[in-house]
Amino acid sequence: MRALIIAWRVVVGLVLIAAVVAGAAFFSDHPGRVEIVWQGWQVDTSVGVLAAAVGLVVMLGALLVTLVGALRRLPRNFRRRRETRRRRRGEAALTSAVVALAAGQAAEARLAARRAETLLDGAPVALLLAAEAAQRLGKTAAARRAYTALLERPESEFLGLRGLIGQALRSGEDDTALRLAERARRLRPDARWLVDSLLVLEARAGDWQAARDTLAVAARRGSLPEERARHHQGVVLYELSLARERDGASREAASLAARAQALATDLAGPACHHARLLIALGRRRAAAKAIERAWRTAPHPDLARLYLEINPDATPLGRAAALQRLAAHNPEAAESHLAIAEAALAARLWGEARRHLGLVAMSSPDAASAAPSRRLCLLMARLEESENGDAAASRQWLDRALGASPDPCYVCSHCGAESAQWQVLCPECGGFDTLQWTAPRVQRPAVAASADASAPLMLPGLDAPARPSPPSGLAATPQSDK
Repeated sequence: MRALIIAWRVVVGLVLIAAVVAGAAFFSDHPGRVEIVWQGWQVDTSVGVLAAAVGLVVMLGALLVTLVGALRRLPRNFRRRRETRRRRRGEAALTSAVVALAAGQAAEARLAARRAETLLDGAPVALLLAAEAAQRLGKTAAARRAYTALLERPESEFLGLRGLIGQALRSGEDDTALRLAERARRLRPDARWLVDSLLVLEARAGDWQAARDTLAVAARRGSLPEERARHHQGVVLYELSLARERDGASREAASLAARAQALATDLAGPACHHARLLIALGRRRAAAKAIERAWRTAPHPDLARLYLEINPDATPLGRAAALQRLAAHNPEAAESHLAIAEAALAARLWGEARRHLGLVAMSSPDAASAAPSRRLCLLMARLEESENGDAAASRQWLDRALGASPDPCYVCSHCGAESAQWQVLCPECGGFDTLQWTAPRVQRPAVAASADASAPLMLPGLDAPARPSPPSGLAATPQSDK
């Protein structure tokens, strides 16, 4: 295509040259005579000379017009080139700020961001980077000024609100954060982080009806994943149930608790609350079914203890049989074996207790390292002392308990804080619906923690070592009761 265009231009040029030559030859063969008389002046010339003179005048006029236009455009072009250079320098400064932030050099990032802000006339991205750098340096006031400057522009108002909401949440200014969040919701009601922030603020304020409304709008708009929205709704219904219980409306509280248990199936707290309400209403059979339903998805020691409270006058053998029925709803869970073992110890069924403790040891994630949990060690110490009166063996298990892996507890998925009791808000970071029943993370050695970031990723579950036999004293086969 390009070659065709060049060929076309060559042809047009040759045609023009041929036309000029033909014209010159024509006027040469037919010179003619032109006479011009004007204001006492008389000009005699040939037609060819007159045509050449007219052409020269036209060319000079066109050149003059072009020159005048170039002079008029010169200031504008100069400003444009200067703005282009400033923009390029500003974009380079923005890149330097981003790279410095990624490298953890907040001071250098702040200088580059301020330079970009000057070169780009306070561009929103430059202000945002300056605020982030100031925040990392601990200069809260400077970060707040940058975020506030973002509020002055409609296109960057939402960015400024997000930064100010984060600052208010970190400093505990919940009223300010809630006011800013309401303003941000008018701009972008579908933002997921905004829904999370509103839920945290409404939960801290104890305004559970507002939290319920926020979740309803978020679910309708699809701002949260469906599973997560359902779980949050269950937690909010649990708190509403507690409020109705305090008001004396036990039946309404039980209805709300049933819905909470159905939505948050992985939490034992709402299930325990539901069962307690049913027991208080005299509906013991319904309470047992609620606990059994919860045991399928969230086996927990509190559920086992509450299950025994349904029939408080039962004998030790009867309590052991009751826990056998409960464990049948999730027979593979470690908590099922531990609950049966504790009841068997109380009923003096030593062989049954040892069998279930052995099964726990075999199914434990730490079985590969022969490190039973603390609770397992304590139960084994109790078994050795009660069955055989072997104080030495019991003391060995107590010693092992000191270095044993921790038992499951409620761990915050955001900050990793541990809590003995389940709560809607994390007691450490204040996160909403972040506590999960799981084993705490074991601290790794410092060398492993400081491994190079370029090290290859390890995929858990591949090439796992074979599981060894359970620790000494734990038999996986049943023994006869004494």
